[in-house]
Amino acid sequence: MEFTFTTLGTSSASPNPHRQTAAHLLRVRGHNYLIDCGEGCQKSLQQQGCGFASIDNIFISHLHGDHLFGIFGLLSTMSMQGRTAPLYIYAPAGFQAIKDFFMEQFADGVKYEIIFTPLRMKGKEMIMENRSIEVYAFPLNHRVDTFGFMFCEKQPQRNVHKWMVEAYNLSLHEIALLKNGESVMREDGEELEVERFTYYPYHPRSFAYCCDTAPFDSLAGWVAGADMIYHDATYSEADSDKAEKYGHSTGVTAARLAVQAGAKQLVLGHFSARYPNAEVIAEEARTVFPGAVAARDGGSYSIPLDKISD
Repeated sequence: MEFTFTTLGTSSASPNPHRQTAAHLLRVRGHNYLIDCGEGCQKSLQQQGCGFASIDNIFISHLHGDHLFGIFGLLSTMSMQGRTAPLYIYAPAGFQAIKDFFMEQFADGVKYEIIFTPLRMKGKEMIMENRSIEVYAFPLNHRVDTFGFMFCEKQPQRNVHKWMVEAYNLSLHEIALLKNGESVMREDGEELEVERFTYYPYHPRSFAYCCDTAPFDSLAGWVAGADMIYHDATYSEADSDKAEKYGHSTGVTAARLAVQAGAKQLVLGHFSARYPNAEVIAEEARTVFPGAVAARDGGSYSIPLDKISD
């Protein structure tokens, strides 16, 4: 049951020969979710073997070009490839004008519907769900309306302890009720308590995307318990004044957030082009969060399944 984050572009506003602008692919249980869509996104998706038709949901954090300039090309290619399935886009409210411009100027022959959900929330709110996950959005601290996202695997159905099936001669109906989270009262007055007879087979996983943003107090609570956080780390500590001025973070401030949130993994990205090697930022972050890594274009980072045995 895959839960993998792949960084397609890890640069900030200006790409360099080794880093493209922001775009990322989250794969969860056979579903592909695109997060941001910077220039060159199509090529990067192809390099990952990700067919455009497999993407039904696109999440745009904000309307700066380095997170958005790839969208027209992607939407056009989807049309040329004969897409008919609806495409869902979640983005700040200003994206409506961008969608309208695309439809007016480039949508001749488009046979699929673009369903746009504007993001206007002041706190953490659920914006999407399916059988596998729930997706939440929350505001970030940047120069324009910007939103982070948290992808949370749904709680699995309970399993009944195998030894109890035979020991208590459980019927199929009783097993079904227990797996559904319901205690069972037998005719003889015996109660089969769901907490005693069942267990969850694994711990649900979660991933938080926080880019672009400067530090602020509410964020740690909104992403608390995330197994993995991808966080803006545009600058090193030597340039922390620039981070503050432009609404970004350093590796160290990102690491502090990960510690406060109780994250298990921290992936850093959105590096300024002034740093040919982003490892300097990761080294600083590791003084606070030892497991921090500097993302690279095309790098994949997985959240393992934490199984619970019977």
